[in-house]
Amino acid sequence: MWKKMLSIAVCAFLVCVFTGCSEDKGGKKFTVGFDSSFPPYGYVEKGEFKGFDLDLAREVAKRNSWEIVLRPINWDAKDMELNSGSIDCIWNGFTINGRENSYEWSEPYVDNSQVVLVKKSSGIKNLAGLKGKVVAVQTDTPVQKALSAKGSKEALGKTFKKLIVTPNYNNAVMELEAGSVDAVAMDIGVAQMKAKENKAFVILPETVITEKYGIGFKKGNTALRDAVQNTLKEMVADGTAAKISAKYFDGRNVLIIKGAVKKAPAVAVKAVAPVTNAMKKAQQAAEKAAGK
Repeated sequence: MWKKMLSIAVCAFLVCVFTGCSEDKGGKKFTVGFDSSFPPYGYVEKGEFKGFDLDLAREVAKRNSWEIVLRPINWDAKDMELNSGSIDCIWNGFTINGRENSYEWSEPYVDNSQVVLVKKSSGIKNLAGLKGKVVAVQTDTPVQKALSAKGSKEALGKTFKKLIVTPNYNNAVMELEAGSVDAVAMDIGVAQMKAKENKAFVILPETVITEKYGIGFKKGNTALRDAVQNTLKEMVADGTAAKISAKYFDGRNVLIIKGAVKKAPAVAVKAVAPVTNAMKKAQQAAEKAAGK
């Protein structure tokens, strides 16, 4: 009896390890960590979680018969959330560049640039015009690191009067609207949405840095990474992912990941023994005896 119970427990454990998803009452949960103030990738509207990445994640969960759990996180606590098992992945405009060895990454699925949002009335026309200005960035983002000491754009950052770090982009844009800062360096997708919502804003024509987005999983969790990535590729192949993209990017398909059709499972076929002369004679004798 104890051996049987131990065997069942071991099997359940292996299933959980293989899928990487948390278990609850016999069902699999897929918990996605995201920044809830990062439109169009993830945000809150009328009390509901919406966004491009969240819709992709919902479809991935649906196709794998997982229960999806969308968990807003503090961006500077994302590693703690992932390593503690509170979330299964970080999926929300998550930049691969500079973090290549810190996570199990999916293939890049979106090209992204870091740009600068300013007020049209500011008179700032290009990056050079940021000299002596106060510029805001979100905490723990590639653009913050690029503009800071030893970053790839340190020289540009040194021209600013001050580089302000805020908890999220909503705060940064509110500071811009209030006049507390002169510009916000941010992801182009978010900047485009903010400029669309508020005609007083404009995006400078030059990019600060370019990068790619991926889905980040805990180191070693390649099983879940592969399951999610393969499902996303199926969604690209059948056009579902493009429809989700069009919903959030004015009809455009921003996905760069290549599609792949799901392979049919191999069908086991029983081996058939070759028919020998002796077998034929035995069969004929049996038929004769039966009166056939």
